Amino acid sequence: MEANRQPPINYIERITATYEALGYDHYQWRETISPPVFAKRVKSVSESKIGMIATGGVYSSGQIAFHYRDDATYRAIPSSIEASELRATHFAYDLTGARQDINVVFPIEAMRALEKEGRVGSLAENFLTCMGGIYSQRRVEEELAPKLVERYLAEEVDAVLLVPV
Repeated sequence: MEANRQPPINYIERITATYEALGYDHYQWRETISPPVFAKRVKSVSESKIGMIATGGVYSSGQIAFHYRDDATYRAIPSSIEASELRATHFAYDLTGARQDINVVFPIEAMRALEKEGRVGSLAENFLTCMGGIYSQRRVEEELAPKLVERYLAEEVDAVLLVPV
């Protein structure tokens, strides 16, 4: 392995251990039988309004930070905000990198560059963030996910970049 290349992180093993250390029962990872159904793209990316949903616990200065246990809320972050106004809180990853450069978990500057270069038509008015590592799959499926979809449908977003942490 190259000198400055890190080995891959066994995410499932790491998160399971983190949840158990926090006092949760053994986590049952979601398994699906059939693959997800994706919508067919109607227009090119260069003509589309693009949103972003990131699970790194990012919020803007002045917003309420995410809570550590099963916070199934989301934050709308204006796509025009300065990166220096963004913060991150999360229990399931080391925040050092995110606090040094928020773009490692919330690539806002890369999204702006894509828009400036004409690779995407426009950016959504808001990017959406949430706390990844929500223990309750039911709350994600029944509460959080529908709110995220509803928000982006209301903003007439054509496609979404998903940024998991």
